[in-house]
Amino acid sequence: MATVTSFEEIVFPTKSELRQFAELFTPLFHASSEEARRQAVAALSQCPTVPTAVALFIASQPIAIAAPFLTSSPCLSDDILIMIARTQGAAHARAIVKREALSPTVIDALVGMRHLDTPKDRIPAEQPVMPARAIAPKPTEKPSDMTEAATADLTAEPVTEAISPDEAARMEREEKLRGEIKRLAAHVNRPPADRLGLRTVTSLQEALLVRFARNREASLFASTLADTLSSSHWLAERILLDISGRQLATTLVGVAMAQDEIAFVLKSLYPHLARDEGGLSRAARLIDSLDPIECEERVDTWRRADSYTFHPGDEDKNGAASTKPQAIKPVSSILQTIDEHSRQVLKARQR
Repeated sequence: MATVTSFEEIVFPTKSELRQFAELFTPLFHASSEEARRQAVAALSQCPTVPTAVALFIASQPIAIAAPFLTSSPCLSDDILIMIARTQGAAHARAIVKREALSPTVIDALVGMRHLDTPKDRIPAEQPVMPARAIAPKPTEKPSDMTEAATADLTAEPVTEAISPDEAARMEREEKLRGEIKRLAAHVNRPPADRLGLRTVTSLQEALLVRFARNREASLFASTLADTLSSSHWLAERILLDISGRQLATTLVGVAMAQDEIAFVLKSLYPHLARDEGGLSRAARLIDSLDPIECEERVDTWRRADSYTFHPGDEDKNGAASTKPQAIKPVSSILQTIDEHSRQVLKARQR
């Protein structure tokens, strides 16, 4: 106990002091009485720094001695706790459960081991309680004879633990609940690469959008955007008519287009977004202000509303009208994306 007291007084023990204490503790522990062992373990359970070998040695002791250390010692790592629970049995696992803070790794390991599913007082029907006198060896019986007899009994009559139907049903429900919690956690923390069920731009569509934006071909850009969204040409034009560029940025972010490509498209179609402000272009600032989840929901809402108001037969009837210069005139007048031939056609129609 004096050794433990002197070790407690060291606030920041050095490596040599830790090694020296680890070498002295084991022989002194074996030479001490039961009460002294409990006092030493209770004192070490409050120490923030204990050698790993000593911590593992104490945690492996019988539960009557190791309980306070397993319950409150701050020096036990997750690996040590899991190893003790797996190797020492249910009593040690219950002591670990009583700790104030357990990491998700330790909790998952304890649940997987099912130590807490069997109550303390439950005894299988195949294993009746033996009286205490039957456990004690006879005076004329040697330890070797006891070992041979025990081995023969285990070989002749293997012990099987019966699980009641209620317990099996409860274990099945717990397993389903664990699986549901894991699925919910994976849904909340969905990785960016997981686009299952979401409208996603393909590499070909992304390349076409960049090319048409670079060449300022508004009609072809709108057609490609409509194909990307699986929507009508009208919705694509309506998105382009927003001179702030926010609707187009929302759409491209919602279909998981690369941010550098989105910035290039916005700068090409909306020249005012190419201006730098504080080292960043307006297009980059606009993209940073958008939430991908909200953009996905907004795009889905637009597509759903477009499907309610647009019918494929109407587009077939008015296909020629949709390709006329008048349909591109709002985009050309605002964004200046019509080529010289289109401007001449517009001037001729205005005369």
